[in-house]
Formats: sequence, structure tokens, C-alpha cells
Amino acid sequence: MSELRLAVVGATGRMGRMLTQIIPDTVGVRLTAALERPGSPALGSDSGGAAPNGVPITSDVAAAFANADAVVDFSAPGSSVEMAKAAAEAKIAAIIGTTGLSGEDLAAIAACAREVAIVRSGNMSLGVNLLAVLVEQAARALGAAWDAEIVEMHHRLKVDAPSGTALLLGEAVARGRGVDLAAKSARGRDGLTGPRKAGEIGFASLRGGTVIGEHTVIFAGTSERIEFSHHAEDRGVFARGALAAALWTRGKPPGLYSMANVLGLSGA
Repeated sequence: MSELRLAVVGATGRMGRMLTQIIPDTVGVRLTAALERPGSPALGSDSGGAAPNGVPITSDVAAAFANADAVVDFSAPGSSVEMAKAAAEAKIAAIIGTTGLSGEDLAAIAACAREVAIVRSGNMSLGVNLLAVLVEQAARALGAAWDAEIVEMHHRLKVDAPSGTALLLGEAVARGRGVDLAAKSARGRDGLTGPRKAGEIGFASLRGGTVIGEHTVIFAGTSERIEFSHHAEDRGVFARGALAAALWTRGKPPGLYSMANVLGLSGA
């Protein structure tokens, strides 16, 4: 089978650079386009940086997608929606790891998934998605009598909170309990808040230093506590997961998929 041709959006961002570095060493995929916003000073330069790969950075989305089988996008909410629309028009798969998406953004991406296969996740790592399955099972077994709290920490430059991964884990708790996360979410408690409300799913966000990503889901019962944790030590875990998702989309019908689908865990 021929190599999967990939376009990378946000080629000079943290994840974009990671992707352009590891794609040449990944069997079955080939980088064919590296995209940046119009006016970026990086336009025209080699996307491989210190290790040239022969793929110049461009802002021509139509030309990039015409020569690709899938696009991998870890950019920004507005950009990701536009890239999803462009992918739907070009009939290529989209892998979206962008966080901070609004309800409107998610609805727009879901509409695009009626045309092409889209894998969207707040976290692309194998470990986190396995963790989400375990958290859902625990939430189902323990019920709302056990208080659920999600604590996450990221580097000082992260702009959204709670993190996409924290929300992914919160959704896992909510699914396990059979409730709507938006209706049960409690964020950033401050001041005289009163006793904790029964059934709340709490979130706390920490920011500082160069932390890649740390997440802990706490189930606190009477006189006992269970904690599930994941620590990312390198952004490569997200990039490798995204490439696995891109390869998985080959031959898949249009639809909105998750990393649980990619890993065969959706029925767990």
C-alpha cells in the first residue's frame, strides 16, 4: 500500500514542529505539505528546520490539500474549523487535536464529518485514552456518591483551561454516571462557595514552568480515595497518536470519530 500523504497545519507551532520531525521516521506516512497562516515570516522556509525535509512552508490550503490524503491539525479553534471545512471540500480525512473548541466550533466540525472521516480528541495519546476508558468504568461502578475531581497542570504558555484532556476525562466521568457534563461541571471554586454539591464533577487548572501535561482524576468516597493519573513526558506521544489516527482513517467512511475508535476501545 502506498504511503499516506499528510498535510500539517500550524507547522511552526509546538505540535507542528514535532510532527514534521517525526513523520520522516514513521512507516506508512509521508509529509507533502506544511501550512502556516498568510503573512507568517516562516513562509517559504523548509518545514524540517535544522533537519531539512524538502517540504516548504506554505499558506496555500487548496494546493496543499489537493496533494494530501489527510490533514493533521493542532492549531487554534478558528483555524481548525476552517481547515475541517477545507478538508471536507477536498474529500480528505482530518485529524484534529486542537483544544479550546466552543460548542459552535464542535457543531461545525461535526457537520464536516458528514462528508469525510474526522478524528477529534482533546488528547491523542494512547495512555490518556486508555485512562478515559478506565475512568468511565470507575464512575459507572462508584456512582455519584463518590465525589469526582479532575486536576490538571500545564506549561505557563497554555491559553485554555480546563485543558482539552481534562474535559475529555470529565466527559468520561459524565458518561459513566449517565449525566450531562455541562450541567454538572464545577470550575475554579473561589470564596464562600458552601458545601460541595452532590454529583458535581470538579475541575482545577494549574499553570507553570514547562510542564507538558499532567492529569489526575480523583474519586473521593467516605474514608477512602481512588486516583487515576497520567503524566506526559514528551509531546511526541501526542504526535505519534495523531499519526496512528491518520493511518486508521484510510478507507473509513465519513463520520466523527475519537481516539477510542482508533484504538478499538469505543466498546469497552
